[in-house]
Amino acid sequence: MALTEKQQRFCDEYLIDCNATQAAIRAGYSEKHAHTNANKLLQNTTVKAYIDEQLEKIRSQKTAEAQEVMEYLTAVMRGESESEIVVVEGCGDGCSEARRIKKAPDEKDRLKAAELLGKRYGLFTGTDKQNPEGVRIVFDIPKPGR
Repeated sequence: MALTEKQQRFCDEYLIDCNATQAAIRAGYSEKHAHTNANKLLQNTTVKAYIDEQLEKIRSQKTAEAQEVMEYLTAVMRGESESEIVVVEGCGDGCSEARRIKKAPDEKDRLKAAELLGKRYGLFTGTDKQNPEGVRIVFDIPKPGR
């Protein structure tokens, strides 16, 4: 079953702020009965399905995938990403001027990215996921008198 034009407007308004009563009013429902109408609309399976579908689209567009996060952290660790910062400079006579510049990640940011990547790959847990055999340490301590 398709949504009516008014139901469609309600859904679109609801997706803006998730306030059902206000969405009903903005969609053209009676202000006096907006709360009741909004509850009925949210229980309507067609309306609910449409809202859920739209929310899923929004979520998938706004949420970073694991691969994207790992690529970003790697770029920061390697110093390949840039951020924009505002720098204020004095230009004499008590005046100052602001300008934007691009800045590579500093050592602290790069270290934090490396730490997060290391945690992801289990590099700091005592067991190396990359090398399951572990590390063999040999002590060669000379005997006294030699």
